[in-house]
Amino acid sequence: MGKPLVFPDQMDSKDSITKAQSNFFVRAQASIRVSRALRWWENTHKPNMREIHSAQELVYSLLNAGDKLVIVDFYSPGCGGCKALHPKICQLAESNPNAVFLKVNYEELKTMCRGLHIHVLPFFRFYRGAEGRLCSFSCTNATIRKFKDALAKHGADGCSLGPAKGLDESELMTLASIGELQKAYI
Repeated sequence: MGKPLVFPDQMDSKDSITKAQSNFFVRAQASIRVSRALRWWENTHKPNMREIHSAQELVYSLLNAGDKLVIVDFYSPGCGGCKALHPKICQLAESNPNAVFLKVNYEELKTMCRGLHIHVLPFFRFYRGAEGRLCSFSCTNATIRKFKDALAKHGADGCSLGPAKGLDESELMTLASIGELQKAYI
């Protein structure tokens, strides 16, 4: 702020101000970040893609999807395979507007994911109405055919009689026992 810098070892010198001014230079730089760029997992979400933030939200979304095909995408922001596959999943969501894509951030919901036995990423689970879980698998860009085949097999509009099943009872009990889900959801 226009004042000289004086250091303790220079305090007893008569010309400390002169020394401080002539022998010390400060170079400073400031930057302002105007906007935060979208992270890859926040980018290109489609209208039928939703981020899940809790076990309750996952259970609620599955139970309220009716007979729609629900695809749960378990990913991690630090996973290279997840990042590489993300644009293709967005394209598939766009080309299948009747399906619901739920995205679960493993890092944010690690306890829930472990309770659901999700140990490898990217990982996908397909659900529909009263049938509950139809299939689950891991895939990458190299094995995207698995995803496309499952989508072709289960993607056709179907009618399953009865209320939507969602997670298996054992999965619900596990989530409740580890404190991720209230017993009211069971």
